[in-house]
Amino acid sequence: MRLGELVVDTPVVLAPMAGITNAAFRQLCREQGAGLYVCEMITSRGIVEGDRKTRAMLSFDPGERVRSVQLYGVDPGTMARATEILCNEYGVGHVDLNFGCPVPKVTRKGGGAALPYKRDRLAAILRETVKAGERYRVPVTMKTRMGIDEDHLTFLDAGRIAQEAGCAAIALHGRTARQAYSGQANWDAIAELVQAVDIPVLGNGDIWEASDALRMVQHTGAAGVVVGRGCLGRPWLFRDLADAFAGKETRTLPTLGEVAIMVRRHGELLAALAGEQHGLTDLRKHMAWYFKGFPVGGDLRRGLGMISSFAELDRLLGQLDPDVPFPVAELGIPRGRQGTPRDRVALPAGWLDDTSGRDLDLGAAEVGISGG
Repeated sequence: MRLGELVVDTPVVLAPMAGITNAAFRQLCREQGAGLYVCEMITSRGIVEGDRKTRAMLSFDPGERVRSVQLYGVDPGTMARATEILCNEYGVGHVDLNFGCPVPKVTRKGGGAALPYKRDRLAAILRETVKAGERYRVPVTMKTRMGIDEDHLTFLDAGRIAQEAGCAAIALHGRTARQAYSGQANWDAIAELVQAVDIPVLGNGDIWEASDALRMVQHTGAAGVVVGRGCLGRPWLFRDLADAFAGKETRTLPTLGEVAIMVRRHGELLAALAGEQHGLTDLRKHMAWYFKGFPVGGDLRRGLGMISSFAELDRLLGQLDPDVPFPVAELGIPRGRQGTPRDRVALPAGWLDDTSGRDLDLGAAEVGISGG
């Protein structure tokens, strides 16, 4: 898969997920297989204003051949300046722009998945950001959804605008903002976008197994896939994906003991990043995903969800039966948040009255944004 001058041997992208895809998780996934691994989303304003928390998120391990960052913002100039900082000061080699976040606190201010409705604003952001990336020969891509809802679809216009602006690719999540993460992803929309543009299209949505990725590419003609919730608690999915695209049929089914080894490795990487206490506190959120479907007792699960030291972690992992086989009933089952469709998408007053948005003041859309 080619993104400008960047060549990705396996056409698989780890989707940035807030609080998940830090340097430790990216390394863990990268150790399993090939692909492009994107840092959790950061805000353009945070970068430009030198926000300490935002810049601390820009942590990379020495093995990351390509530093890939997803950038969120609503202002063309700020997005361009943030891209320059990422390329010049952090050695970033790929910038992805987030126009797919469906969270109400984001769309209510005109950001995320709401912004592509304002075509002129989207075009200005993409043009300026692409120009900034070009000065460093860094490709800029964008990710979006089908639209606000079924009555306000924007993905075909977004694809055209991305192509005209010089984006290296566009990723499409086959859901609307109204759907959030519920229901089934519409792969037909991805196929429609592939036919409508000349730049590479990456498909996102409902990839739970490597076989799903192959089916999506075959069904849509997409140049590659973006994997998000499917890898939660299953970093070995990237091994299966790499093998699948290499023509090998691999289905990794780790025993409970092998999962415990992976959890320990994840903890080590997090501790190296943030220290033992903070790193293992961060590991807690992953426990339910790692042990989903395994016969692990309630007390043990609760204990694993409260660990803060390696002594505690090792004691609890030592209580697991290492020979318990992988629960195959979990294969192909949705993971992570799903929820239900929203009654309506939260939008600024009058947002649907016109499709330009060129002169709107959307500064409030960047306040307090931590992920999408």
